[in-house]
Amino acid sequence: MTAKRLLVLATGGTIAGRAGSATRRDYRPGQIEIDEFLDSVGSLGLDVQFAGRQLAAIGSENMTPDIWAAIHAAIVEGMADDTIDGIVLTHGTDTAEETALLLDLTLPTTKPVVMVGAMRPADAVGSDGLRNFANAVRVAADDEAAGRGVLLVMSDRVIAARDVRKARTSGTDAFAGFPRDGIAHVTPSSLEWYGPSWRDDEDARFAFPKRFPTIPILYAYAGMQPDVVTDCLASKAEGIVVAGFGEGNMPDSVRAMLAETAKAGTPVVRSTRVDMGLVDREPEDERNRFVAARALGPGKARILLQLLLANGVREPAKIQAVFDRR
Repeated sequence: MTAKRLLVLATGGTIAGRAGSATRRDYRPGQIEIDEFLDSVGSLGLDVQFAGRQLAAIGSENMTPDIWAAIHAAIVEGMADDTIDGIVLTHGTDTAEETALLLDLTLPTTKPVVMVGAMRPADAVGSDGLRNFANAVRVAADDEAAGRGVLLVMSDRVIAARDVRKARTSGTDAFAGFPRDGIAHVTPSSLEWYGPSWRDDEDARFAFPKRFPTIPILYAYAGMQPDVVTDCLASKAEGIVVAGFGEGNMPDSVRAMLAETAKAGTPVVRSTRVDMGLVDREPEDERNRFVAARALGPGKARILLQLLLANGVREPAKIQAVFDRR
């Protein structure tokens, strides 16, 4: 049987980082170019062929819409290439969940797209990069990986884009999923899916934006005043996401100002600063014209709202229907 051929797109991150010492805490991400990285992968004995392409060499805290556009275009090209069976995207962990959701919503599901990163640079003691990459390769080369949308592979788990979030600042087990955690368990020698695919041959849900609308995130805090909303509007915000207390709560004065804002036509989404949990609709939301983020945290709620506005969806009820969709 012919070995699978995978397109590996590199953007930098810790998986391509070096510290210059096995025990230093600080390091520089994106130091290992794709050709060198794939040479090191050759020692793993993976039964696949690789085509590598360097798109960026950054820490993902510096991710931009321009780089997102380059990633999206390269994946679309790979999906159209009959010689490519799946795509692996190396990415820093800081904004991996946002990139994952953006790609998940703007790509078809016909070929596996698997994101992978690391929490320790390549020359650190106990580096996790090569194991994570070997796991990602096993997932991307598996026929059953298609039809599941964009996936992220870290610490022997496969997590769907809609569920994944970075939950810990350090340690190799830094990612969690909500409301689903892992959808498969993977090692370099095995892969077990916990259920069947749910998006077989599905087209992209949204067109990739030509421009990303300006949407700030307001982080709720004790003593928060409504002038923060005024500041957002002065900066030409086209929508607002609130990282609220608990189930998307905020001070009454801020809520009143945001309700005026939403009624004037600027969409407002209530999310939560809590790590995990649903933000359901509350009785006041219809009157205030607010949208409840449901299972999406603030960063991912912002991505979805940007896509909706860029695709001409502005009515709160229609926005809410997309946030409700699983």
